[in-house]
Amino acid sequence: MKALTKIVIVLVLTLWSFSSHAQQIPMYTHYMYNTLVVNPAYAGSRDALTITALHRSQWVGFKDAPVTQTLTMHAPLRNEHIGLGLSVSNDKIGPTNNTSALIDFAYIMQLTAKARLAFGLSGGINVFQADLSTLLLEQQNDPVFRNDINNKVTPNFGFGAYYSRERFYAGISVPYLLENNYSKVSENNGGGTLIAKEQRHYFFIMGTLINLSDNLAFKPTTLIKVTNAAPVQADFTASFIIMKKLMVGAMLRTGDAVGGLIGLDITNQLHFGYSFDWSYGLETSKYNNGSHELMLRYDFIFPSRKQIHSPRNF
Repeated sequence: MKALTKIVIVLVLTLWSFSSHAQQIPMYTHYMYNTLVVNPAYAGSRDALTITALHRSQWVGFKDAPVTQTLTMHAPLRNEHIGLGLSVSNDKIGPTNNTSALIDFAYIMQLTAKARLAFGLSGGINVFQADLSTLLLEQQNDPVFRNDINNKVTPNFGFGAYYSRERFYAGISVPYLLENNYSKVSENNGGGTLIAKEQRHYFFIMGTLINLSDNLAFKPTTLIKVTNAAPVQADFTASFIIMKKLMVGAMLRTGDAVGGLIGLDITNQLHFGYSFDWSYGLETSKYNNGSHELMLRYDFIFPSRKQIHSPRNF
């Protein structure tokens, strides 16, 4: 019965990834370090060439569970009002695989000596693949699952706004504006069979840094995700920064998971982070060993800049 239950859940997850009533964009426990993926206005905000790599293995021990990788890089131009970036992500769940590559552009306005407001645009492509013929079905001749989708390329665009001060930031964004359809040509009448549709997602991100003493700071952050016909989901993270080097925190994802994070500034430019979260609100929690995430970020500081104009706490 356990084996049968696992097969049923894998099939449900696959259909869930196709559904128009679910959140389709990957989740990240390290969203506060992976901001460019969800908001293009973040590009150039660190006054350095910043490269961030992230790997997430979700529901470890569960066959065909989601696995996600992202790679971002961004920097300001010589014109302090322009930031450019590149965001690449790969998300695999069951027989489906979605890869995206976006170029990010941000226009940065200096509101005051300590506050900035940026507006961002992104544009690029998604490459979607679904090996539907590999699924074990009760009815193997189901026409919807008979043929695969091979490297379906679709364009997409995103928009965001990002406000930042030395110890506070807030942003809103829509990473993917277009709601692309994925369909297959019917063998009988040449018509199309709709099997997947993207849904537009709306994000709100916010965080602050509160100095409790010379060697201890409190860093609460949140990420709220909204999409049509799905429950609003919010990540709440409370972290403590010790000796300006070590980060220890806890997280709650509403209706889904709880977990912990740990991070270390190996040097002033290199940061390493790890997180573990456990799903409490899903049937899958009985059959997996939690989710792991690894994050590495490096800042190539520009020697020509006499000082860092923007805060680098975020």
